[in-house]
Amino acid sequence: MSNSNRIDQCFTDLKAEGKSAFVAYVCAGDPNMDQSLKIMKALESAGADIIELGVPFSDPMADGIVNQMASHRALEAGGTFPGVLDLVKKFRETSEVPVVLFTYLNPVYTYGFERFHKDSASAGVDGVLLLDLPPEEAARNNDIQETSELKHIRLIAPTTPEERIPRLASSAEGFIYYVSREGVTGAQTSLAEGISENVENIRKHTDVPVVVGFGISTPEQSATVAQSADGVVVGSAIVRVVEKYADDPDVAARVEAFVKPLVDGAKSV
Repeated sequence: MSNSNRIDQCFTDLKAEGKSAFVAYVCAGDPNMDQSLKIMKALESAGADIIELGVPFSDPMADGIVNQMASHRALEAGGTFPGVLDLVKKFRETSEVPVVLFTYLNPVYTYGFERFHKDSASAGVDGVLLLDLPPEEAARNNDIQETSELKHIRLIAPTTPEERIPRLASSAEGFIYYVSREGVTGAQTSLAEGISENVENIRKHTDVPVVVGFGISTPEQSATVAQSADGVVVGSAIVRVVEKYADDPDVAARVEAFVKPLVDGAKSV
């Protein structure tokens, strides 16, 4: 299966089954690259349909403290972008689960924008979510124009101006990540209001699947979101498990045990 088609094929298969996707986020290199590979395999075993892999970065502005510390641990353990690519290559030896890189522009620009896309695709990456690069800016700057090697995931938030939603939705590839609440990433005790209505509003402008993240941390929340969205994203809650068991040789098994009920929740509707 070609790299550019894994995400699309995933959603096509799930739609045929009447199921929502479960998207799991972890930071590459947290607590180290060897354990990261085991954790990615554990996420697959737990039933994750797509893995969002955070690229370690020193200034992750959109992330809450849990994900900030994950990035810090990864950097302290020697995490680099070439190391992330090597991690994906090793994962691809046994898996066809789609992988999306979750990153900021700075490390991409430093590595080389075009080179980043080509090397990522060659390693087996399927998509990229550049948190701080609006598509309008990419179109205006020849140095950061998007290429066809990767699917370009778009973010839409409750604060996105109504008139901007059609532009973002029409340029989205793979899926749209609907950020369900304002602020930074982090698990919450309750879901944001208006998720179903906002997802339906986005769907008026695109056929690309819409997944919902930010604040989902329990099987019940996962099931509730899956009722109205094409996918559920869980990140900080998983990263917190990695943090808690970072020094445990069985950290991957701990992650799998935590994630499976969340996956089951998303698949129960």
